[in-house]
Amino acid sequence: MIVIKVGGGKDLNINAVVADIVELIRNGQELILVHGGAETTNEVAEALGHPPEFVTSESGYVSRRTDRRTLEIFEMVYCGQLNKMWVEKFQSAGVNAVGLSGLDGRIFEGTRKEMLRIRHNGRRLVLRDDWTGTVDRINTDLLRLLLGGGYLPVLTPPGASDKGEAINVDGDRAAAMVAAAFNAEALIILSNVPGLLRAYPDESSLIREIPRGRADDFMQYAEGRMKKKVMGAVEAIAEGVQTVIFADGRVERPVSRALAGEGTQIK
Repeated sequence: MIVIKVGGGKDLNINAVVADIVELIRNGQELILVHGGAETTNEVAEALGHPPEFVTSESGYVSRRTDRRTLEIFEMVYCGQLNKMWVEKFQSAGVNAVGLSGLDGRIFEGTRKEMLRIRHNGRRLVLRDDWTGTVDRINTDLLRLLLGGGYLPVLTPPGASDKGEAINVDGDRAAAMVAAAFNAEALIILSNVPGLLRAYPDESSLIREIPRGRADDFMQYAEGRMKKKVMGAVEAIAEGVQTVIFADGRVERPVSRALAGEGTQIK
């Protein structure tokens, strides 16, 4: 089993990702795809007059402020426009894909954060009207049912809280949980950089290998969204995933190249 997480950057080579996955499936590789969509969500939110707002947690992580209206826009883009775009591309290529959110069948299930502690202009604040949460459990029974029937699961946030509420969950960490639940041989995280960079945005500063036991030490090099990706990698490795790879989603055959040793390899 390979789990692939594709970010939501518009400069990703989506057609190349699809073609590579199609070839891998035809060669007998079992896999699950998880996708994001942050850039498109930001554009739609702006157009609808509800621009995105980002907050910084006390531990220094930046995340989307998710009030109820933001959650509705998030679902519209992730579950609707982008999920069905991926499904259509796979169907056109002859792969019978099924697109689901983590809310469907409680594929991504966890806990809604009752409050969010943030820092704003040096002050500590508590947000209560927020619809974010964690992924604590994966509905592997449903996913195995789809895989056993010859379908490709194409998954996206949101997830489901233990009370059945829709919650905005981090796609990278959700993918890490899927990889851990299936004891995957590899989790491949594709984005718009060639891997983890020692001096972002200098792509020549690519870190090619991270020792398995020192993954957490390399958090210092993660900038912006890459922090969540490294966090997900650390969690996946701790749960027994054999290899985590940060790789370039802008190139031809991105998954195959990652499996062949490109990108940042944690194994």
